[in-house]
Amino acid sequence: MTSRDEVRDFLISRRARITPEQAGIESVGRRRVEGLRRDEVARLAGVSVDYYTRLERGNLAGASDSVLDAIARALDLDRAEHDHLYDLARASVASPRNTPKAPAATAVQPTIQHVLDSITGAPAFVKNTRMDIVAANTLGFAMYSDMYLGTSRPGNHSRFIFLDPRAHDFYPDWERAASTNVQILRRDAGRNPHDKGIAELVGELSIRSEEFRSRWAAHDVRRHYSGAKSFRHRAVGLLELNYLVMDLEDDPGHSLTVYTAAPGSPSEDALRLLASWAATEDIVTKARLATAAR
Repeated sequence: MTSRDEVRDFLISRRARITPEQAGIESVGRRRVEGLRRDEVARLAGVSVDYYTRLERGNLAGASDSVLDAIARALDLDRAEHDHLYDLARASVASPRNTPKAPAATAVQPTIQHVLDSITGAPAFVKNTRMDIVAANTLGFAMYSDMYLGTSRPGNHSRFIFLDPRAHDFYPDWERAASTNVQILRRDAGRNPHDKGIAELVGELSIRSEEFRSRWAAHDVRRHYSGAKSFRHRAVGLLELNYLVMDLEDDPGHSLTVYTAAPGSPSEDALRLLASWAATEDIVTKARLATAAR
């Protein structure tokens, strides 16, 4: 799919979800389209119909920040969607030749692994924009040990969620986990339109998983920096954890995620049990070696 296609499908999907009533527009007569019409979006944004039509057909080149902001307001975009629109606009004027090369899947500085290893009471890992786990501490590998029971390497969140049946047990709310994963991947794809690894991952999952394919077609995006998640680990049971995600500025395309449990909670006890379990399990050692070998 080209960048023009991405722009077109994103804008069409956003205006299709807004009713005239939600936009404060009086609806007269029978409507032939779901949601808002192009002329209604243009009027709300304060641009001509011809100009908005050109934008929706994928030609964002030359669109000013003020125009993009006006379109975002007209379509009631949230922050993640607003950022995504800007990413698509930048991609529309970029080319593989003048776009910075995506970092290698294993490109993390040695000091990052030292930081991970210093975190002993919480699962922590580094992933890239292709959803690969490229580094982790012992608890991080222990927590995602099921991901390494299969043969796929490197350990990859998207492949695990959509292609491994064990994921349905690991995530108590699998539907939410699946949607969140695709929304993050869609956002990263917008930021890195010429990343061959992302394109190959999306292509593979689109062929192999209807669940992925339907979610990808929705064009939803998500900011993912803090919140709460639940997991059901086969060795320690339910884990209800808070997460914090930090982009690694000196390792572009990589982010650090740390999971913590509320002090005194059953999940804090479960993390201690997970640490003891990790010390005796070969799968944790194998996961670490498999990641380091790439």
